[in-house]
Amino acid sequence: MGAISVILLVAFVIICVLLVLLVLVQDENNGGMGGLLGGGQSAAFGAHSATVLTKTTIVLTVLFFVATFFIALLNKKPSDAASLSAAAEQVEQSTDTVVPEVEATGDWWKDAEAETEGAAEEAPVEAVESIETAAN
Repeated sequence: MGAISVILLVAFVIICVLLVLLVLVQDENNGGMGGLLGGGQSAAFGAHSATVLTKTTIVLTVLFFVATFFIALLNKKPSDAASLSAAAEQVEQSTDTVVPEVEATGDWWKDAEAETEGAAEEAPVEAVESIETAAN
């Protein structure tokens, strides 16, 4: 990880913490935690605190999105089209050698049934012969 991405990540964490704290401090109709700090109807940071807090929140929100964008941009891995096409060719070559050619008759299930029936007819005969040899 480069020095720029480490600095950007630290700045991102600081921006996130400040943004959360700033939103908690804002007092909207005595519903926020800002009423706890200043008490009653008085503003926590003076008469113009609503505009200062609102502007600071907007600035931190913009910084949050910009930092998020740049972190995503720095952590993006480049796609190599040449290596992808080479990997696709290797997969095609390996499947050609591993998978045998299948006849295109369309009656593959009949061949499978014939093999199963032939094996089923031989199995009882072999079982009887093995029982007879074990008995002798």
